[in-house]
Amino acid sequence: MAQGADQLSVVRSAIASGSSRDLARYLAPSVEVGFDGDKQSYNATQTELVMKNFFAKNPPSSFDIIHQGASGEGILYATCHYVGRNGNYQVFIKLKPKQPSPTIDTIDFTKE
Repeated sequence: MAQGADQLSVVRSAIASGSSRDLARYLAPSVEVGFDGDKQSYNATQTELVMKNFFAKNPPSSFDIIHQGASGEGILYATCHYVGRNGNYQVFIKLKPKQPSPTIDTIDFTKE
């Protein structure tokens, strides 16, 4: 679990700094991305562009992990709080267990 917690902290840092490039290092080949209930699956390259556009329109002023855990199958998840220029979001992130490190399978933003 320590490795997963480390993975979540680097993902948190990438989002907190608004860096789609840093975030891209941790993306699964296919990622479900959601904004206010509108969810779509993208490949890693498309996901990086979607996040780059989101960060450009709504740069982060803070991003914190509120709760994190893991399922019995080793799937890591985190509920987070994103404060951006154009509003606050609750963010759900799910990482699939993968060698050598977990990858982001889902990232879902819901405006508060």
